[in-house]
Amino acid sequence: MEYDFRVTPKNGYLHAVIVGDNTPETVQRYLRQIYESCASSRCPNILVEENLNGLGLDLGDIFGVVAEGSRSVWPVVQRMAYVDVNRHHDLKNMRFAETVAVNRSVNVRVFADVPAAENWLRQQVNPPPEKP
Repeated sequence: MEYDFRVTPKNGYLHAVIVGDNTPETVQRYLRQIYESCASSRCPNILVEENLNGLGLDLGDIFGVVAEGSRSVWPVVQRMAYVDVNRHHDLKNMRFAETVAVNRSVNVRVFADVPAAENWLRQQVNPPPEKP
């Protein structure tokens, strides 16, 4: 259950990098740290770059972790861009996690790579001006 959690402030959001073992306990712990990081920095926007070793979580574990982690995050965490950089994990399972969170009113989006996630967050934080 060892892992490393690092957060770097960016322009308008935090960038969290998580490396370690892929277990439901690890994911629960880093979700708490995300909440705490957003609260202490007063920054409601975060990019999560997860690189956990091992098999991906099964759908039951994903549902449980996301349902629990989605409780009472608003307004501390308002936007989350999520990237699982472990290419052995199924992106479909991450899309399932996104659906579970969104159904619980969490503004989270799953991306295949960090640049796409950064682009989405930047657009959310600094939307382009509306055309007249």
